Amino acid sequence: MYDVIVVGTRVAGAPLAMLLARRGYRVLAVDRASFPSDTPSTHFIHQAGLSLLNSWGLLDTVVATGCPPIRHLNFTYADIEIRGMADPSADGIDAVYCPRRTVLDKILVDAAGDAGVELIEGFAVSDLIFDGDKVVGIRGRVGEGAEREFRARLVVGADGSNSTVAKLVGAQEYDAYPAAGFVYYSYYTGVDWGMQHRTGFGDQQFAAWPTNDDQYLVAIIRERSRFRDFRDDPDAKMQEIIDAIDPEIGARFRDTAQRVEPFRPMLYPHNYRRRSYGDGWALVGDAGYHKDPFTGWGITDAFKYGQLLADLAHQGLSGERPMAEALAEYERERDAQSLSTYDLTRSISELTFTPFYDSVFRATSRSEHYTTKFFGLIAGLYPPDKFFGEQQLTDLYEEVDFPVADRHVVNPEERRPSDIEQRTETVTA
Repeated sequence: MYDVIVVGTRVAGAPLAMLLARRGYRVLAVDRASFPSDTPSTHFIHQAGLSLLNSWGLLDTVVATGCPPIRHLNFTYADIEIRGMADPSADGIDAVYCPRRTVLDKILVDAAGDAGVELIEGFAVSDLIFDGDKVVGIRGRVGEGAEREFRARLVVGADGSNSTVAKLVGAQEYDAYPAAGFVYYSYYTGVDWGMQHRTGFGDQQFAAWPTNDDQYLVAIIRERSRFRDFRDDPDAKMQEIIDAIDPEIGARFRDTAQRVEPFRPMLYPHNYRRRSYGDGWALVGDAGYHKDPFTGWGITDAFKYGQLLADLAHQGLSGERPMAEALAEYERERDAQSLSTYDLTRSISELTFTPFYDSVFRATSRSEHYTTKFFGLIAGLYPPDKFFGEQQLTDLYEEVDFPVADRHVVNPEERRPSDIEQRTETVTA
């Protein structure tokens, strides 16, 4: 009998299992993959995520793999240019990193094992075990082996957007929005552009950043309706998009870049939240909450809310408070803390700005001070109300002498945590 079973051991499940094992709980973690293995990802870890890695004692291990630090970021949205970097985080982190998932996930799985987690790789969960309405375990097998059963006080699905655990408990979605685009990416040598996140006119974007083995990840995002056309000749289409957004970089890409791996298409799922707890179960990572990869917050959020779930599950497991109460707080806090990131990502992932975001970011690009604040917002180093607050935006417009007619200090699409709570209640009523 385990205290916790975690299904899925990548960037949400492995840290959760590790953190609970470090508290002395008996934890089993299973994954259908064997490690090291790859998975579709943009690799980006913001400073807030790196701070968590640092607190877990794992950042130095990631840095030691040779993944290059990135200390200057280049963002463009049509004719708006925002270039710079956030101030260092409270623990001195002054860079971002984009490690290969073959590297990062293996580090996390090994750390879980070192903490005492029992790991079974290549294990596919086929069913959950119920005692009445309560989840009390899992059932599955490794390859063609015999079916096995394991029981626990809490079963956590950290098994991605197509979560088996979510399906088996009937976790309902809420606050869902259609996906706006698709991603195509691969790895290249002969690229040395620094970190680029460039959105051009005509609903198209390319991005690039260094990763392990002296390679760059180069990716494009286009609106979803263009997917079939793009996949007919992705090399030519990627070159065409880079040329259109930045002809100088396009020429360098044509002359020196060499693709060294196959393309990875990501026709990713829509944006959603799922009911993420019930009697004997919880969901974390993309199993419970997914958003467009445009802002690169997937890994950092997996770390952040894995830590949150570990802290609150501990309260339930230790008897400090009822487990149902602790898990309800986990979902409520996750939704409240992620609301602004979710809404910002959903809005700008459509590759066109609303008048509010156009005015805010256009004014930001004219202020060195607010540019640094922008990257602090993106890095997760302080809450959005410190950037998007009415007084803060009023001060920004005054500083850069922005045209009065174009000033927007209130986002008409902005929502409050209570909006999410109301929608959650509707789903579960």
